[in-house]
Amino acid sequence: MTESNNSNGIIENFVNILMGVKTGNKQTSVTSIGNTQELDIKAVLVYKLGTITQIGAMVLALLGMEKLVMWIDHNSSMPNWFSTLLTVLFFGLLSLRSRLFSPLDNTRSRQTYDQVIRPRWSPPPLVFPIVWMMIAVLRVISSVLVWQQMNHQFLVLPFILFVVHLALGDTWNTIFTVERRLGAAVPVVILGPWLSAIVVTAIYWQTIAIAGITLSFSCVWLTVAAVLVLRIWQLNGSEPLYPLKLTLETKELEHR
Repeated sequence: MTESNNSNGIIENFVNILMGVKTGNKQTSVTSIGNTQELDIKAVLVYKLGTITQIGAMVLALLGMEKLVMWIDHNSSMPNWFSTLLTVLFFGLLSLRSRLFSPLDNTRSRQTYDQVIRPRWSPPPLVFPIVWMMIAVLRVISSVLVWQQMNHQFLVLPFILFVVHLALGDTWNTIFTVERRLGAAVPVVILGPWLSAIVVTAIYWQTIAIAGITLSFSCVWLTVAAVLVLRIWQLNGSEPLYPLKLTLETKELEHR
């Protein structure tokens, strides 16, 4: 029994480290101010600016990769497989750590999910990083297939839409996981990560069918996630579907 628990703990730690999920004892908790229904206009502007900035940074990264790979492909001293390896690593970085390009706090944490009331069918916390790790692999595979089909170009519509999708997902994470805005998280998850995932999958499918098929699993998972976010909102007071003004409270949390 002890060996089994140790094995589960090792697996959990490995997954959390790989996916950047923080499980420290001290975290910052954000809660609503009383019963205020006031729209946090500043937060809306910060979300928009942060998302646009992240998209711009990742588009510049696409441009940089295109120039670099073009140089490698025209350099006879480089092996043919080198540009492919570099592309795999690049899309792996985007899929696992797109938040590095964001000025917002995109900390991955179990705090909000552990504290809110959840439906009985909700997955255990460890399921999320494992599934997202699988989706990251599928994103890399599908993106490399599209890249090959697009003659090694990066600054093309499928990849621009892909980084928009990643940025919207990171902004949603700020809203739900970091700031615990359960109401605002509902329309954002539907109009952001979920809808953009469908658009990206469609454009990948149009470019090369196998890439769209590979990426389609992410749409299934995001559908489940969107329904879960909706149910969590309903079970926790159904606050207005827009960002409310918040106050910061620092608490010491123990994860046992």
